Amino acid sequence: MTTPPPTRARPKPKSEPWTRPNPKPRAARSSLSDAQKAAARERADDAGRRYPNLVDNMWAKRHVNADGTEK
Repeated sequence: MTTPPPTRARPKPKSEPWTRPNPKPRAARSSLSDAQKAAARERADDAGRRYPNLVDNMWAKRHVNADGTEK
């Protein structure tokens, strides 16, 4: 038998992001810029939510620069 080829997909975390501890120390954490907040709000609105949740904020932090341009 042959083994299947490795996948290039990101491995799924073992737990949800809201149950894992924050990997950054408190001094290294930063808040979202106004442009990132707006992008998170827009994403939540597109999904039918009244306000952004943790996943929207994580997406905005990863995909939107502080000045509002895409990464």
